[in-house]
Amino acid sequence: MAKWTAADIPDQKGRVAVVTGANTGLGYETAAALAARGAHVVLAVRNLDKGKDAAARITAQSPHADVALTELDLTSLASVRTAAEELRSEHDRIDLLINNAGVMWTPKSSTADGFELQFGTNHLGHFAFTGLLLDRLLPVAGSRIVTVSSIGHRILADIHFDDLQWERSYNRVAAYGQAKLANLLFTYELQRRLTPRGTTIAVAAHPGGSRTELTRNLPPLLEPVATRVFGLMSQDAAAGALPQLRAATDPGVLGGQYYGPDGFGEMRGAPQIVASSDKSHDLGVQRRLWAVSEELTGVIYPVD
Repeated sequence: MAKWTAADIPDQKGRVAVVTGANTGLGYETAAALAARGAHVVLAVRNLDKGKDAAARITAQSPHADVALTELDLTSLASVRTAAEELRSEHDRIDLLINNAGVMWTPKSSTADGFELQFGTNHLGHFAFTGLLLDRLLPVAGSRIVTVSSIGHRILADIHFDDLQWERSYNRVAAYGQAKLANLLFTYELQRRLTPRGTTIAVAAHPGGSRTELTRNLPPLLEPVATRVFGLMSQDAAAGALPQLRAATDPGVLGGQYYGPDGFGEMRGAPQIVASSDKSHDLGVQRRLWAVSEELTGVIYPVD
């Protein structure tokens, strides 16, 4: 069977796609590929100047690209609400929401709302953003919500309900694992709630080892060795974006699936369906995290 590539992306004309973190790395490559296939792509970015530069690069590659910008800072629930309201006012429908933005292995710090930075950005910010936009997706047959996780969801990963914000102690790798595990738990619980509707699906993806700015927070002592080893095992951002592009556009995708590279250790290769950890499929943890996320963000989903 032929391996899936960007050439397999179907025509996206008439579709509205919102991509978070679209000014660089995986988000940029995803937005550029969707725009090249005719989608109206909204770059939801924290830095509008960088977003404008990304939009210019996309239109330089694809002169007929239809690209717009929305300011979105996932570390602030106020910004999340403002961005969602702006999108709701401009779009009666959204076909694709790609929750791509994220941070990794950051030093101990907090969001504007007091959440641990990785959990607050990677999970809670996207949880709130998705919930606030969901009624623009639900009426659209074939609409999808794609949330980007990581192979890091297996590394020191658990949901620490007794200390979600890492106030007692902090391990940047374990905190990242919690956030990426939360992305999968969220996707699977959301899909279960969406299933009775039959119009919108939730899917997850991971890029394997991709050379992006996400690794900028490596501890200084580890950076030289990690960079050398990672460079040998990883792939560029365009290849790393293929799993989320397949999850977003392949007509054969089903709700609740998880896509990643097909190579050794899922570090690189063509996108295929992959398995996630047993913890990510724990129904009790999925439901508990959902309830806690609604409580922390104040965003109540219009699906049961």
